[in-house]
Amino acid sequence: MNTLIVIIGPTGVGKTKLCLEIAERLNTVIINADSRQMFREIPIGTAAPTEEETGRIRHYFVGSLNIGDYYNASMFENDVISLLGGLFKEKERVIMSGGSMMYVDAVCNGIDDIPTVDAEVRRRVMEEYERYGLDAMRLKLKTLDPEYYAIVDKQNPKRVIHAVEICLSTGKPYSSFRTSTKKERPFNILKIGLTRERAELYRRIDQRVDQMMADGLLEEARTMYPLRHVNALNTVGYKELFAYFDGKCTLDEAVFKIKCNTHKYCRKQLTWFKRDENIRWFSPENVEEIINYIDKLN
Repeated sequence: MNTLIVIIGPTGVGKTKLCLEIAERLNTVIINADSRQMFREIPIGTAAPTEEETGRIRHYFVGSLNIGDYYNASMFENDVISLLGGLFKEKERVIMSGGSMMYVDAVCNGIDDIPTVDAEVRRRVMEEYERYGLDAMRLKLKTLDPEYYAIVDKQNPKRVIHAVEICLSTGKPYSSFRTSTKKERPFNILKIGLTRERAELYRRIDQRVDQMMADGLLEEARTMYPLRHVNALNTVGYKELFAYFDGKCTLDEAVFKIKCNTHKYCRKQLTWFKRDENIRWFSPENVEEIINYIDKLN
């Protein structure tokens, strides 16, 4: 039976290098499941695969969107399932890799069919958020959908705002669209998790941030600054540099905050992934062991 090999792990762990090597060994392709690497204007800050890397192995969903495009996990699920229908006619095994937890879960388990947000509603909600802040959004969500308000991460603007948008677009509570029913897939799913010692992960993250700055992250962020309220730029690396452009901190402070906030995101990813008992964990250095595991189970 066809198999989707899902290679996941926290930011900075070394997914890109390992996936390239395994894809070459298996003569297959890579589906990107990093939601920010899909935006073509921000390759440095998202550590997107380079032209040399995409030239070695065919990648899907890398640089496929413009920064202002609306895209979500439900749309990704539909696009990937459709793509796999064709890929599995050519390849017995396909790799999907990335650190965006919701996107990975959407493909593996399915996601509720959430209606598309009306563009005018999105514009009005974002204007209100920018003017009055997250507290106002939380209060509005509590009024529109107290059930979802009780469980949502209230410190996550994206989750709160999206729920408000759905409530206003449909006239129904966001919670009414959440069924959490796992979908059956017509292919096997093999999950491989990559991990390192926490201190090593943080060291690699810090080195990568320094390399991003050397590669031109500051200039990339400056180019994006006029679009700073676009949702795709509500991302570690850009938020901190936007604060520097606004005069709220020094450049050194911004870079330090990028590293600290990336450490925090890394911990969040690990917490999310560790809940999945179907993931088999490996060191990224153990390529042969990973290949043997794939061959044994497939």
